[in-house]
Amino acid sequence: MKVLVTGSAGFIGGYVVQELLDKGHEVIGIDNLSKYGEVTRSFDSSSGYTSVIGDVQDVELMKELMYEVDHVIAGAALIGGISYFHTYAYDLLAKNERIIASTCDAAIATLKAGRPLKKVTYLSSSMVFESTDRWPSVEGDERKVAPPLSSYGFQKLAVEYFARAAWDQYKLPYTIVRPFNCVGIGERRALGDVEIASGNVKLAMSHVVPDITQKILRGQNPVHILGDGSQVRHYTYGGDLAKGIVLAMESDTALNDDFNLSTAESTTVLELVEVIWKKIHSDKPLQIENDPGFEYDVNKRVPSVAKAQELLGFEAKTSLSEMLDEVIPWISDAIAKGDI
Repeated sequence: MKVLVTGSAGFIGGYVVQELLDKGHEVIGIDNLSKYGEVTRSFDSSSGYTSVIGDVQDVELMKELMYEVDHVIAGAALIGGISYFHTYAYDLLAKNERIIASTCDAAIATLKAGRPLKKVTYLSSSMVFESTDRWPSVEGDERKVAPPLSSYGFQKLAVEYFARAAWDQYKLPYTIVRPFNCVGIGERRALGDVEIASGNVKLAMSHVVPDITQKILRGQNPVHILGDGSQVRHYTYGGDLAKGIVLAMESDTALNDDFNLSTAESTTVLELVEVIWKKIHSDKPLQIENDPGFEYDVNKRVPSVAKAQELLGFEAKTSLSEMLDEVIPWISDAIAKGDI
């Protein structure tokens, strides 16, 4: 099939494009390069891949691209780590709303024109469960619990409402997928990032795995973490998430449905720090310094993975240790090059 991937130069987008190509699909990727600037990917020269530098908010451009494809994977968005939610609170809401509205507008127009578009697969987020009071988070809980407090979480919940509303009114088929805590290579200093102090190290805003890894590689000890380290996360390999996203795109059973995509393994932030430390400093004692946490640093984020396993046959199999064996050398090299 021919697939349009929005946000193709992004962190998860790169994994999705590679998975699609590996499965024999033809891919058009669109990205305005606003997050990382010019990036080089292993698939750039693939005969099955076409890169378009453009803005997803351009409805006419999006219609032109959608007229050629069978599927759209809607992944374009402003996204970052926990401090990003505070620094860009308004932009995360306003710009991401415009991005998803433009995507839906173009898809609805494509459907009305009788083109071969089969479905839009929307990338939501585990942050739709930000305010939950029940675990594990089961698909459907996002509409039963209190709405997210962060503008990012609230907007990701809005993405799901866009998907369902476009089906209700225009019969635009959809699938919603919610990645949990993506870990992998490719995440680097974003163009809009500002450095924040964390102990004796200043880091650009990013997610917890690259942040902790950078601190340890740069020699920080005690290692500074936000809060008491009891926060629970499900660190999921980017390659596994891409497999789940593409499975959801391809599957007839996923039509007009939603899925959590995650590892089944829970890990606290403190456990994460200990694992990374041992891989870098096996012979040195670890010390921890607890810094005040951010307002939107959710203490517990635990998904149910049963639905994706039963209906899609999806299982995230890459262990945290295996992920880190890939990520730590990549971050070390990126530090040496000044990329992060």
